[in-house]
Amino acid sequence: MKNKILFLLCFVHFGLLSQNDSLPYTIYKNKIIVYADLGYASAPFSLHYNYNTSVDKLRYKNNFRTILGFGVCYKWFALRIGIPLPGYFKPVSRFGKTIPIDLGFDFAIKKTFFDIDIRSYRGYAIIDAYKWNDTLNKLYPNDLKPTINTLSFSTNVWYFHDKHFKMSALKGKTGHYEKEVKTWYIKNSLNVFGVGNGSQSIVPSDLIDTLQTKTSASLISSIDVGIIPGYAYVNKIKNWQFSALFGVGFAVQAKFYTANEISRGFLGLAPRYDIRLIGGYSVPKFFVFVVTDFDNKSIRFNDFIYRQTYYSLKLLGGLRLDNKNEQKTSTKRKII
Repeated sequence: MKNKILFLLCFVHFGLLSQNDSLPYTIYKNKIIVYADLGYASAPFSLHYNYNTSVDKLRYKNNFRTILGFGVCYKWFALRIGIPLPGYFKPVSRFGKTIPIDLGFDFAIKKTFFDIDIRSYRGYAIIDAYKWNDTLNKLYPNDLKPTINTLSFSTNVWYFHDKHFKMSALKGKTGHYEKEVKTWYIKNSLNVFGVGNGSQSIVPSDLIDTLQTKTSASLISSIDVGIIPGYAYVNKIKNWQFSALFGVGFAVQAKFYTANEISRGFLGLAPRYDIRLIGGYSVPKFFVFVVTDFDNKSIRFNDFIYRQTYYSLKLLGGLRLDNKNEQKTSTKRKII
């Protein structure tokens, strides 16, 4: 009788432990995920300075095309191919053409998530340049700069305090959450970024301050290391999953500019923020999500400031297909 009671107590104890250790998410490791996405990415920047009595900020915008992507995921393997659709989002006569390059990959180890991004945009237009450029007018108000190129290389490491916070389930392709999870995180990042215009100045010659060589810079760049603490939240209600990551921090920055073939460098601090919003519908067989991403970069040389924002918006949908080979293997194991 004592042995039976002891066995019953142990059974209840381990049953409660298994309930407490149940995962709040589901990962479909043995399913083949095929998906498609439609969206765009942009990287406008601005240069702040008192150029004259009427101009204190130059706004540079790129012209982007809608990207149609196709991808497949299975266990550790993932592949995506993006195809730009015909035509630009804005009129080429007013905003020119932009050549984008956007590459990246990520992986996770326990509580830590790693991602690496390379972004390059060539071809910008200075908005409303007709206000100081007599060769332009309101019909063609922008100054086209096809040789201006921006580049950003980022390596990020995210540490999430809650072990149940998984980026793979948050993104919605290879899995999804079953209940609410919230946690604080710390994001460490290494960034190399900047803007250049070959041997020509980035600022139009009409607005260059001859007493400040930085306004005639042909290259502005930075190498920085950032720390961003933040808060992450994800929940799923009746197959609708929504999540948000928000953080604010700073970066220790080595910044440079090159003007008249002479380079100068400085040390300083720069603010950083991190925002990601994802929401959509997910069931075991298929999923549909809206994915957004925001990232800011900035370099300050006293009263001359370079600010750039990278952002993207994407509609993503796909299927989770059963792997027939896995099913056959599992069936044979059961028979054996």
